Amino acid sequence: MKKSKWLANMLRLLITLAGAGIGAAVAAAVRPFLERAYPHAFSGQDGIIILYIVLCSLGAVILFAFSYSIMLRVMRLSGVIERRWTSMPTRQIFLSAMGLIVGLSVAALLHLLILSVGPSLLTVSISAIVYVVLGTVGMRIGYQRYSSKPSRRSRKHRDALNMILDDSIAEDDDALGEPAASIPPKVLDTSVLIDGRILDIAATGFLEGELVIAEFVLDELRHIADSADTLKRTRGRRGLDIVKQLQSELKERVVIRERSGDDAGEVDVQLLKLCQAVGGVVVTNDYNLNKVARISGVKALNINDLANALKPMLATGEEITVEIVREGKEAGQGVAYLDDGTMIVVDQARQLVGRKADVVVSTVLQTSAGRMIFAAIKNGAAGKDS
Repeated sequence: MKKSKWLANMLRLLITLAGAGIGAAVAAAVRPFLERAYPHAFSGQDGIIILYIVLCSLGAVILFAFSYSIMLRVMRLSGVIERRWTSMPTRQIFLSAMGLIVGLSVAALLHLLILSVGPSLLTVSISAIVYVVLGTVGMRIGYQRYSSKPSRRSRKHRDALNMILDDSIAEDDDALGEPAASIPPKVLDTSVLIDGRILDIAATGFLEGELVIAEFVLDELRHIADSADTLKRTRGRRGLDIVKQLQSELKERVVIRERSGDDAGEVDVQLLKLCQAVGGVVVTNDYNLNKVARISGVKALNINDLANALKPMLATGEEITVEIVREGKEAGQGVAYLDDGTMIVVDQARQLVGRKADVVVSTVLQTSAGRMIFAAIKNGAAGKDS
């Protein structure tokens, strides 16, 4: 606690000194004008010293008064920049850095041209603005160059760049003794957070890489949690609780993605755009989003597909004991369920509702909606009391 307070005081001191420096710069800028306008007052050293003292003190007092606000904004900005850069793929960082270097190189050439007119406060100010503008423009061009969908002509250039980057990354990884393959971030949608099984899957270690949660997904969860409908409100709050548990258990692996300027449209559309921008994989249990993602060229991980794949497989002719819980749709049928929720339709078991029975598996159907099993009573045996 004392260490953090000492650091805050040091930062306030540095900000105050910066304010004094700004005041000195302003005094140096206005000094020639004051000497011409008031030659008697500023002809000697006393007037100039008073000018510097007043403006330096004024600058220091102003920045000292706003030091807490400045520190807070700087910390927020650094947090946003850190989260943005940690969620960006290596290639996107490389292209953004290259764009920044090119922009600053062009600004350096223009700087020499501007200073050839003569050094002054105006030319130095224009040069500083040129550096900031061209550096920002170059970095954004590199960033958007990666995010945008490449044309046929530019795809060859990107493939060549990928080969260069892959080779360089592989050499670095060999030197460090780490695998060369990069792990794409996993972008979670609203349905998979409400479902909650993503917490157990991530905790087991089967889901590698960063888990990205977009702000517009959190907004949708908050909207559902504020719904007047009790069921929707419960689902929304469960989703927010899952986000909190993911952050608590997985720490830095969970990245909250800030909103960008092009966030518009439905949440599913924004999710696919985000996956394309960061080179990520969408994790969902929404059947329609899963299909649209694959059509859009975005890899999708469906939690329901994983659950179906992990269900125990029953072979035709296998004998099991189940409890008939209700009547089936067809005449004489009974319905039972396995422990994992798989439905079993048993012929001639209508009279055994509420009782256990030995059945023999006759058919196993696997569909996109899940697995369904058909069975028959073993040797027409009577049911057992449950």
